[in-house]
This record gives sequence, C-alpha cells and structure tokens, in this order.
Amino acid sequence: MMSRQAFLCGLGSLYLSLLFIFLLMDVYARPANNSVLKEKAAESKDENEILPPDHLNGVKMEMDGHLNKEFHQEVFLGKEMEEFEEDSEPRRNRKKLMVIFSKVDRNNDKKISAKEMQRWIMEKTDEHFQEAVEENKMHFRAVDPDGDGHVSWDEYKIKFLASKGFNEKEIAEKIKNNEELKIDEETQEVLDNLKDRWYQADNPPPDLLLTQEEFLAFLHPEHSRGMLHFMVKEIIRDLDQDGDKKLTLSEFISLPVGTVENQQGQDIDDDWVKERRKEFQEIIDSNHDGIVTMEELEEYMDPMNEHNALNEARQMIAVADENQNQHLELEEILKYSEYFTGSKLMDYARNVHEEF
Repeated sequence: MMSRQAFLCGLGSLYLSLLFIFLLMDVYARPANNSVLKEKAAESKDENEILPPDHLNGVKMEMDGHLNKEFHQEVFLGKEMEEFEEDSEPRRNRKKLMVIFSKVDRNNDKKISAKEMQRWIMEKTDEHFQEAVEENKMHFRAVDPDGDGHVSWDEYKIKFLASKGFNEKEIAEKIKNNEELKIDEETQEVLDNLKDRWYQADNPPPDLLLTQEEFLAFLHPEHSRGMLHFMVKEIIRDLDQDGDKKLTLSEFISLPVGTVENQQGQDIDDDWVKERRKEFQEIIDSNHDGIVTMEELEEYMDPMNEHNALNEARQMIAVADENQNQHLELEEILKYSEYFTGSKLMDYARNVHEEF
C-alpha cells in the first residue's frame, strides 16, 4: 500500500506538471506585444508604400481603370474621412457633419451653393495633395539610404525587390557586379512597368536620378501634368481593345483583365456596369460623340481642374437637393449623409431639431 508521504509526493509532481502545462498554455494564448505588432505592421506598410499606390485620394479613377468608389467622400471630408465610420455613434457624426456644413457655407446663408461646394472640393483635393507630399518625404528617405537627395533606379530596384522578399544584400551585390537576377516573370513585369514610370518622372535633363520632387511625381502622378498624361496612357492601354488609343463605351464598361475570377462574376456585376456607363456618357465623353479620347480622359482625371470641381459640386448638390433650389440645406445633407460621408444617420430630422 502506498505511504502517505509517497502519495503527497505524487500529488506534488502532478501539480507541478499541470502548472507547467497551464503556464505554457497561457504563454501561447496570450496576445502578442502590441507595440511589436504595430512596428511590424508599420514596417510592412512602409515597404508597400515605396510602390505607386493603385488608389489615389481625390481622383475619380484608380490606376487600374476602376472608378474610385469613395471619391465623393474624399472630396467632401478630406482627412476627416476616417472619422466617419459606419458603426460610429450617429450623434457624434451629426455634430461633425454640421461643423463641416458651416465651413462650406462661406456666406452663412444656411445653404450651400455650387460655387461654395466647388471651393470646398478644391480645398479638400489640395489637402490630399499636401498629405501626399508629407508622406513622400518619409518614403523618399526609405529609398535614399545614403541621404544624398537623389535616388537611382538601382537603389529603388533593390528596395523594391527587398519588399518582395528578396535578400537585400545579395540583390545589391549582384546589381553592383552586373550579375543576372533570378526574378519570376510576374515581378519582372512589375519592374518593367515601374521603370517606364521612373523614366517619365525623371525631368529633363534626364539623369535617371530622381529628386524628392520627382519621386513624388513617380508615386503620385495625378499632381504632375506630364505624369498625369502618362497615367492616362496606361489606363487607355489597359482598357483599349482595338488599339486605336481611344475608348468606346463597350471598352470602358468591360472589367480590366484579371479582376474577376470567372465570367459569371462579371455578368452579375450590373451595378458596376451601370455606374461605368453613366460616368462615360454623362461626364467623361464631354462632346458626347460616343468616344473618349486621351485628352478627355486626362481632363476628367485632373484633380485640380476647377471646371471638373464645379461639375462635381453640381452633381453632389443634385443628389440631395430635394426642394430643387440648386442649393443644399443642412437637413438635406443630413438625410443623404451616406452619400457624403459613407455613414448613415438615423432619425436625422428629429435629431437635427434637438441639436438646435
């Protein structure tokens, strides 16, 4: 028969074993250090942002030819767009929206005219540009390791390939010694496209070295006249099916290659086609001849085009102008808040009276 002492020793060993197991479980179940995760996320974000972004704030069309779904919110809210979340407190969003209304209403007549909205759109668009300028300074430092104020194509190429998982030191050494790089076909295609854009951003006299300002044009071509032209050429090249460097309606409403998994996915996207058709016929095709030229698309894409901003202002007013007076009252903006902010306000009429 087991002695009392042996039994207690056995229990002690069992307890220590269980305690060890629970401690291990706690270690693996415990959330990782948030600051470390944030640092890693920031590093990953920085790596990705040395690439020209597909989405350009305050521009009607994405780099891949898709319409910018958030354009109205971007030119109405500017940097405050992130504060209007779908699940955020409606009362707080109402107050923010009322503050914005008072800022847009320059003459304080309690309604917004097309001219007031145009000025506001231009201000918000410039706000996005200034934000891009500040971010560009950080990204430029990341690709200019020697800090000489210029970035060569090889310097950028090394950083780009490092962001794709290649060993930075090995790549740098091979480029230095003019050795062949073993790069997969897809990555090489991206590199070739980036190199074309790099040459376009290199202002005369071309030296293949980009200054901080030229690097901004490389990342954000929408704010450079020459690069805007190049961006439009790229979009037309991707959408133009017959090679005439113009776009027909059928070409414009066709999804870019590779954006849907199958034909069925393309067929059921009726809303997408409807939006594209409306934008083509009513906005981009300015002379309504059924053809969009490079010049028409460039004018449409230019974020600082005052004529475009006025047209946009009129369209935004028309969406919510229930009393048809060509102006927007606060109640109308609150009612159509989802269009302007992406956030729907419940019981807008009752709540606006409570605010006052």
